[in-house]
Amino acid sequence: MSLRLGDDAPNFKATTTEGEIDFHEYLGNGWGILFSHPADYTPVCTTELGKTALLKEEFARRNTKVLAVSVDPLDKHFGWRNDINETQHCNVDFPIIADEDRTVALLYDMIHPNASLTQTVRSLFIIGPDKKVKLIITYPASTGRNFHEVLRVLDSLQLTAGFSVATPADWKHGENVIVVPAVSTEDAIKKFPKGVEIVKPYLRYTPQPNLN
Repeated sequence: MSLRLGDDAPNFKATTTEGEIDFHEYLGNGWGILFSHPADYTPVCTTELGKTALLKEEFARRNTKVLAVSVDPLDKHFGWRNDINETQHCNVDFPIIADEDRTVALLYDMIHPNASLTQTVRSLFIIGPDKKVKLIITYPASTGRNFHEVLRVLDSLQLTAGFSVATPADWKHGENVIVVPAVSTEDAIKKFPKGVEIVKPYLRYTPQPNLN
């Protein structure tokens, strides 16, 4: 059965380029991103892992750990990692899981038989501190992911987890947000002292509440 938003993120133990890990222990009390790759030594995956490594400080600032998954063995991961570092001018120091028996791929439904019987699609999961699945994005093998979009969604998830707001289309960190319908306008005015702009009774904006 496929994972859905709000489900418990399955735990697992795995061999990685950074040693043996227990997934939930590795994440600790922070956020996590688990993302899969069709195979080692493939061009799109090489750019994706490189981009993730280059965004290391951005993920750290959001208290988020990343892990990559490939069904190839550990020795191939080490050689591929060298290529990534060389060609993408980065230092990949996050775990790349060697999922040869496809344990993780099957737990997270990363193999879509109509696309490939053996390779994982480009699945990406954001896991919250409560170990619940907060986001699922799946790309075809031919399309590289937009990691700035991943950061944008992560910002939204972390913001909306702490405040009664939602983020509008194309929202970016620092822009106005939407008061959720469950909060009355009267309560919203009290709850958000920076002000509430009422466009319609159901469409009310307020400045991002976690900024000074």
